[in-house]
Amino acid sequence: MKKSAIFFVLLVIISLGICGCSREDSSQIKIGVIAELTGDVPAVGASCKNAAEMAVAEVNDAGGIQLGDKKFKIKLIIEDNAGKADQSASSAQKLITQQNVTAIVGPNASRYALPAAEIAETGKVVLITPWSTAPKATLDSRTNASKKYVFRACFIDPFQGGVLAKFTLTNLKLKKAAVLYDVASEYNKGIAEIFKEVYEKNGGKVVAFETYTTNDKDFSSQLTKIKQAAPDIIFLPNYYSEVPLQIQQAKRLGITVPFIGSDSWGSEELIKLCGKDCNDYYFSTHYAADAATEATKKFIAGYKAKYGTTPDDVAALTYDSFGLLLQALKTAGKNDRQAVRDALSKIPQYEGVTGNMQFKEGSGDPVKSAVILKIKDGKFTWFANAKP
Repeated sequence: MKKSAIFFVLLVIISLGICGCSREDSSQIKIGVIAELTGDVPAVGASCKNAAEMAVAEVNDAGGIQLGDKKFKIKLIIEDNAGKADQSASSAQKLITQQNVTAIVGPNASRYALPAAEIAETGKVVLITPWSTAPKATLDSRTNASKKYVFRACFIDPFQGGVLAKFTLTNLKLKKAAVLYDVASEYNKGIAEIFKEVYEKNGGKVVAFETYTTNDKDFSSQLTKIKQAAPDIIFLPNYYSEVPLQIQQAKRLGITVPFIGSDSWGSEELIKLCGKDCNDYYFSTHYAADAATEATKKFIAGYKAKYGTTPDDVAALTYDSFGLLLQALKTAGKNDRQAVRDALSKIPQYEGVTGNMQFKEGSGDPVKSAVILKIKDGKFTWFANAKP
């Protein structure tokens, strides 16, 4: 009898503990973030984390988000994927099944966003990737139809690759291009192929199409072939951590033609690593800090005050991802995974810090514009806009 009484008391204590947790959680909305805090692109992860914390702080400092007759605080749960695909998937699984988040923001790089997106789709939980431009992120790998629970805040590579190809031909008037890209990365490979297709379709000629593999450090063999092909320009759709080394090795080989890049150039770390070697080159990206709307200027000022640096495109896109999510929560009127997904898919227009965007029913890809930036005297400067 004594043992039974003790067992009963323990059960009561445990049940009270569970109820206490439930009551505590009922006043919060849990949002997960998967960011590349360590690994190959830590500047990307840092920007994502900073913007996420800033967006959540703004909501919580104002008392929370109003859903129906109640206000909820946002609880941010951040996971580091360590720049690994398998850890991206396991982080998504943990956030969904153990942390019971309402939605996930991130990962950013496409090679990490894709496995996390598969987990989110299976788990029927909204995932918004701020920076992954690879089309496969929002496509069901089995049916090639759009995923129902995966969205993004950025444009996609077919649009970006086309913009860069046409810019090279029309604005720069350069008719022969070479491409060097990471064949093992979905992002790099996808945008390289789109660039080549659109460039040649519009009268240009790709005279060299060279590849390497993630974490390679010596590009001399590929660059020697590129030099022999005598291009007018070299396209590097590669990450900010790789591009400086590629450009510096090219210059040591006597290559003097200009380079052009994609949104993966958009970290200030590029300028720190590349210095004058990247001066006067162009790349496509998601917003221009020096050509901002009033809302964007407010975001930039707040970010600078908090972190002491100008927000890059990852930070701006992460902030917009939270803006989209908050708008969906308000429209849904309740903290419910399915209701948030349904509201997000029907957002007619959202005025973000990276520009206006809208989702067409059935697609997680927003319709939005790109910008072309020029690297000038150690700064990213606006050069042109490119609309869909």
